[in-house]
Amino acid sequence: MEWHVTDAQSLAIIDGEIGDHVFSPAEYEIVRRVIYATSDFEYKSLIRFSEHALQAGGAALAARTTIVVDVPMVQVGIAYDIQNTFANPVYCSMDALTRPQEEKTRSAWGIETLAKRYPEGIFVVGQAQTALTALVDLIEIEEIRPALIIATPAGFVNVDADKERLQESLVPYITINSRKGNAVVAAAIVDGLVDLAWQAYGQDRNGGS
Repeated sequence: MEWHVTDAQSLAIIDGEIGDHVFSPAEYEIVRRVIYATSDFEYKSLIRFSEHALQAGGAALAARTTIVVDVPMVQVGIAYDIQNTFANPVYCSMDALTRPQEEKTRSAWGIETLAKRYPEGIFVVGQAQTALTALVDLIEIEEIRPALIIATPAGFVNVDADKERLQESLVPYITINSRKGNAVVAAAIVDGLVDLAWQAYGQDRNGGS
């Protein structure tokens, strides 16, 4: 994230108002980014991290693992930080060239196609619940083993069930325990994770260049 003095002032306000929490320092960095992006402190009680999710995601970013996103809004939201750090390849499900299927949405079919192409990728689902369903289906039949899934789609039909299935898998994840969520939340999580990973790995990377 390209910082401005107003960003620092806003984050300081969040730090002053958030109160007690149980997050590690790295997890808290993600949470405050989401609150900053949404002006919604409720996310403090909704964000869930699997064990070692941030470590797995950071290592995958440093290894230039391919990132697959569900919608262009997420792709645009993370482009600046990705391009100016690890330069991971980023693909969007909506751009995947696939044959149409009546029983699946374009985003679900696209992300399924890309998941089979990049089975150990980082997957970011910010909007399309059907894309999350497709990913969890593939995980359960052991066709893919993602490095990390970030899942924040809003929804009313089965979204909680899909998130529960994700949390019951052995795949590292960051998700929202709620109907709430959107592409802005997903992008904020990715950008926070990229900055954390760059702090951990970027200096070594620069030193080797």
